[in-house]
Amino acid sequence: MSYSTQDIRNVALAGHPAAGKTTLFEALLHAGGAIQTAGTVERGGTVSDFDAIEKQRGHSIDVGIASTDHGGIHVNLIDTPGYPDFRGPALSALAAVETAAIIVDADSGVEYGTRRMMDYARARNLCRVLVINKIDHADADTARVLQDLRDTFGPECLPLNLPADGGKAVVDCFWSTTGDSDLGSVADWHQKIIDQVVEINETVMEHYLDLGEGGLSGEELHDAFEQCLREGHLVPVLFVSARTGVGVKELLDVAEKLFPNPAEANPPPFHKVGSNGAEPIEALPDPKRHVIADVFKIVNDPFVGKLGVFRVYQGTVKKDTQLFVDDGKKPFKVGHLFKLKGKDHIEIEVAMPGDIAAVAKVDDLHFDAVLHDSHDEDQIHLAPLEFPKPMFGLAVEAAHKGQEQKLSTALHKLAEEDPCFTVEHEAETNETVIRGLSDLHLRVNLDRLKEKHGVEVKSRPPRIAYRETVSGKAEGHHRHKKQTGGAGQFGEVFLRIEPLPRGGGFEFVDEVKGGTIPGQFMPAVEKGVRQVLHGGAVAGYPMQDVRVIVYDGKHHPVDSKEVAFVAAGKKAFLDAISKARPQVLEPIVDLEVNAPEQHMGDISGGLASKRARINGTDSTRGNEIIVRAQVPLSELEGYAAELKSVTAGRGRYSLDFSHYEPVPPQVQQKLIDAYKPRTEED
Repeated sequence: MSYSTQDIRNVALAGHPAAGKTTLFEALLHAGGAIQTAGTVERGGTVSDFDAIEKQRGHSIDVGIASTDHGGIHVNLIDTPGYPDFRGPALSALAAVETAAIIVDADSGVEYGTRRMMDYARARNLCRVLVINKIDHADADTARVLQDLRDTFGPECLPLNLPADGGKAVVDCFWSTTGDSDLGSVADWHQKIIDQVVEINETVMEHYLDLGEGGLSGEELHDAFEQCLREGHLVPVLFVSARTGVGVKELLDVAEKLFPNPAEANPPPFHKVGSNGAEPIEALPDPKRHVIADVFKIVNDPFVGKLGVFRVYQGTVKKDTQLFVDDGKKPFKVGHLFKLKGKDHIEIEVAMPGDIAAVAKVDDLHFDAVLHDSHDEDQIHLAPLEFPKPMFGLAVEAAHKGQEQKLSTALHKLAEEDPCFTVEHEAETNETVIRGLSDLHLRVNLDRLKEKHGVEVKSRPPRIAYRETVSGKAEGHHRHKKQTGGAGQFGEVFLRIEPLPRGGGFEFVDEVKGGTIPGQFMPAVEKGVRQVLHGGAVAGYPMQDVRVIVYDGKHHPVDSKEVAFVAAGKKAFLDAISKARPQVLEPIVDLEVNAPEQHMGDISGGLASKRARINGTDSTRGNEIIVRAQVPLSELEGYAAELKSVTAGRGRYSLDFSHYEPVPPQVQQKLIDAYKPRTEED
């Protein structure tokens, strides 16, 4: 089918693990006619979970993308991983859609993944829809789940349809005003929706009060509904059984009639950097304007090479179009343009504003790159997503000699594909360190190294991402003087340091008066200071939250050189740090543990032994508890196995980076002592 921007619906399926996102993705593709039969996760036959590791593990670890047609619309669907270990790809997908459909298990109700994805979607200003799945299960309690959603996310969560006949059917309560359901009278829920929709628009409210619902035009009601979605004044709730297909076609009907198209949703947050800083700009979904598109996913495909998946926000991308990447001066030619259907790439001729497409074999492409066809669009960027900080680390090396370069290339490709997976080279230990969101995240990427890239590695235990800072003010001074015959080296630096608030980063201030350090040498002083920032001063960890003020110095008209001021800046900074009560900081994480209620004592006791601060507990359905705590990351090594042991495999946890705070004195001394032998060897 040929379609326009107004016909497009972009929807990401997100939510808690095992809520049925992938099964619903299959059911929607089948209902729209994109596939003949719906595959199952158990048999490894789904469109989105085509990776061998996904089939082996039985859950998504990356996003799956496909599209289907229904009625008069073209729906681009993105299936996202539920496990918090793979949030990088899931959050990336939110940058490409107008609507986030949060899938909720009718057996389990509101879980931590439900809350987390609702929060992310709200922060991104997306229209949110809640889809209650598995309504035909024997343990499903749809009335309780709907009430939980309203209690958790607000009374604006209202059903557009309702389960009936024990979950074997759904009945509409948005357009219909009569009938019964498993959750009571259709008329009652219909009235609640109308009351919620009309109160957002004064004109619609006046017409409604004067003439009643029958006096409202379809256009008035539609526009008011769209405004409710955009402003979060209404969060529609829909009921389905993805496994049996109940409610799936009705979900597509609602998408056709009520979900926003790319021209109706909240505008994407683009900024253009100019002389006055970054200023917001509006990307208009007009096919005749200059192209603006954003790359939200990179795939390194063994057959087609690097594949950049992008969302078109403005203009039209055609085959043979010349596009620039970011602020690049040299354009590339779109030789082949694709739509994705899981692992398959379907060639197309044109991508309209609002559409999702892909282009292959362009080495300059990277995550969050902006594609455009005119230098008028240089310096344009989409507001960055806030990704969780990768805190777990493993030192890795090739298991077989001669594969070092192959390992480096493969790790670089994995890092391109996942914004929460990073690769670092630790100069102090000459180690390659990979970092991710959890031990599982890293282990899956090691499996991918072997499976996709044919590289086996040896790994060592995680290295915690400690940091260093100072807790007081101090002054430092160093004179670097070297005479080796002929011209020598000379540079002298006086500086002050002071702590910044936690998270303040680093500031370098030049307060030199009278040219005692000539301006051309100030970058060299800063370079010396930054060497210490990177390598640390007391325990070998990067330094943060410090301000350095260079206020005086001396130079020699002949002997002063950059290398002298690099050395003087470095040693003066180290001198000041030694007097400023240096501290080692450790990462503190927000931990959330879900487990059966009878294990509460074991969990609390175990956390207390890990220097944890328990912030609260909640009860959930099924006699489960949620324990929330803040814990030093260093204390959580082996916690997955420990939790599995004390809960007979029924406990699970998630964590997010919270902040840094000073380690206890005895821990700091151990870290300093461990660093001393290395510095003495150097």
